[in-house]
Amino acid sequence: MWVSALVSSVLGTRLPGAGTVQLRQTQKHCGPVEVGDKITATATVREKFDARRIVTFDTRCTNQKGDVVSRGTAAVIAPLQGLTWPAAPEPDIYVRQHDRYARFVREAQERSPMRTAIVHPCSPQSLIAALEARDEGLIDPLLIGPIARIHAAAEAAHLDLMGVAIEAVEHSHAAAARAVELSATGQVAALMKGSQHTDELLWAIVAKGSGLRTDRRVSHVYAMDVPTYPKPLLVTDAAVNIAPTLEHKRDICQNAVDLLHMLGNERPSVAVLAAVETVNPKMSATIDAASLTAMAARGQISGATVDGPLAFDNAISSAAAATKGIVSPVAGNADILLVPDLEAGNMLAKQMMYFGAADAAGVVLGARVPVIVTSRADSLRVRLASVALAKLVAERRSN
Repeated sequence: MWVSALVSSVLGTRLPGAGTVQLRQTQKHCGPVEVGDKITATATVREKFDARRIVTFDTRCTNQKGDVVSRGTAAVIAPLQGLTWPAAPEPDIYVRQHDRYARFVREAQERSPMRTAIVHPCSPQSLIAALEARDEGLIDPLLIGPIARIHAAAEAAHLDLMGVAIEAVEHSHAAAARAVELSATGQVAALMKGSQHTDELLWAIVAKGSGLRTDRRVSHVYAMDVPTYPKPLLVTDAAVNIAPTLEHKRDICQNAVDLLHMLGNERPSVAVLAAVETVNPKMSATIDAASLTAMAARGQISGATVDGPLAFDNAISSAAAATKGIVSPVAGNADILLVPDLEAGNMLAKQMMYFGAADAAGVVLGARVPVIVTSRADSLRVRLASVALAKLVAERRSN
């Protein structure tokens, strides 16, 4: 079809040109056309019928080797006089690959399913997400919640819960408490949010005596697959910490760095974002960014190259950084974008998802077990990637 379209393009733009009306076209395909081939379409006039302005052509398409890949005929009504149309600007085109999750999803599938507590799965979407991950060999789910509501959600989604373990509790608070207890005693390796609010589950995790608290601040990481960026990109924190302090940001940064270490990036580059790339005493985000850069240089953040403040453009574009004369080991090469606060991070991540066609797998780090947080709007690919991330984190942390 593409080769036939090239012939039509010749007739409509070159010979006879603009204003041509195509009557018929035949095409015989003589050989394959593969990705990367350069195809030349040629139209040669065979006959002209002046009274009706009909022109017939022999058409031929050849590849870069000169091999004929298509030949045929065409008949058109030629325009009465030559026309000129302004050229349209060429569109920017990119290929949406979305394959950056494939490696760690495959790696996670090679391991035994991870026992995972699904906390309060009382909506069809939360049950679907859990059973999809089970069917892909990623988890062994334990559903914790009110039995009647779980079965009602399964019925609404036309799901069969035969063989799925269920532990009955009265309400969402009890589900969170029981899931935390099972995690603390090693009976489950990860938690997966069901239909309750994320903060309800996180409060149970960070409560005193939960057994899941560490000396780290709990934080959320978006693992972004951005079609227009050449490698995976983490955005943190866009879901948990509303207005993090400098101390909090150190933990948020270290959590993200440790995640990339687990995924094979031995020394990731962290861009600490602000609205500008210079320190301004009136902008606290720039002061925090400069402090984090100094903290990394002194070993208070380990295993990463940290630089800031950097504006978003020069964090991810070397051309933008060069235009502004920024000399930085991170500019244009960021693996992690550390945002000033939750509002900035959430808006940045959502803009990349909806304007930039990015995928965003999410996981909460900083506790003794990873927490899987998915959205109802997530695709199957994103939901599985979120579970796979948590599975690799849990396994490597236990090792």
